[in-house]
Amino acid sequence: MKGITFRAWHGKHYVTLAELLVRLGSFGLDLTWHVEFDEIVDPRCVEMERRSADAGMDTLTLLSLTTPFLQLIDAEARGFADDELMLVLSECDSSWWDVRAVDARVLTELRRHYPGAEDL
Repeated sequence: MKGITFRAWHGKHYVTLAELLVRLGSFGLDLTWHVEFDEIVDPRCVEMERRSADAGMDTLTLLSLTTPFLQLIDAEARGFADDELMLVLSECDSSWWDVRAVDARVLTELRRHYPGAEDL
């Protein structure tokens, strides 16, 4: 798995988990997600952890729980296809996103939207 890191803030714009899920396009649509938080900042975080326990939750459910605007602090969302880990989205201290993916095209697409992204 290769990865990139980029700033979560672009000027006054915070890159949300919902935005990243949308940027994944069809690659992320069929994944099953498990989400964990080091810091619960919103009641939706509790619901995400609950729904992602055991079998996980689908992308559209995760997307519905992250909109409207939800700023995270130290969170990780892991996307699986069957039992294979395909993607990890880690939000670090509300400042950085680290993205690791099996498919390099995902990283290429995110680099296009987030200039300044660097290899992990």
